[in-house]
Amino acid sequence: MTKPDPSLLDHVVSQTVLDAMKTASSALARVSVRHVVVGGLAVGANGYPRATRDVDFLVGDEAFERHDGGLVTLRAGVPFQVNGVAIDFLSVGPGEDFLADALEGPAGSFIEAPGLVYLKLKSPRHKDRTDVIELIKSGVDADACRRYLAQHAPELSAAFEEAVSRAIGEE
Repeated sequence: MTKPDPSLLDHVVSQTVLDAMKTASSALARVSVRHVVVGGLAVGANGYPRATRDVDFLVGDEAFERHDGGLVTLRAGVPFQVNGVAIDFLSVGPGEDFLADALEGPAGSFIEAPGLVYLKLKSPRHKDRTDVIELIKSGVDADACRRYLAQHAPELSAAFEEAVSRAIGEE
């Protein structure tokens, strides 16, 4: 699989969550916040559909307001919940300028597998490592992920190869 396919989410993810994603994306677009879908929904669109209860977006810095004393708040108009569904935000961190490329696509699109694998591998959660293994098993372009990690986060390459080995061992 080379491009995310949102239709893979149909009949797997609840319609409430899918509607919340669309509503939140529209609200972000209205206030000119660059955003792409990440998290469990992006895992599904990239080949491993699974249930999720929230919506995760990678957003541009314009989603936040910075105040004295290091306080950061959401900008007016940026939703954090839609009909009881939590809307979570990730931002491009220091040294992650390469992630900003994902924000140049159409608003509300899904992050492609290499960037998603990076985000999942940098997380300490076991569930995120499992998502990487399942993405590999579902046919994600492992070579594209390898190239992305080698260029942008070589320190995660070994973790990716471990996930590839686990995926092969589980098939």
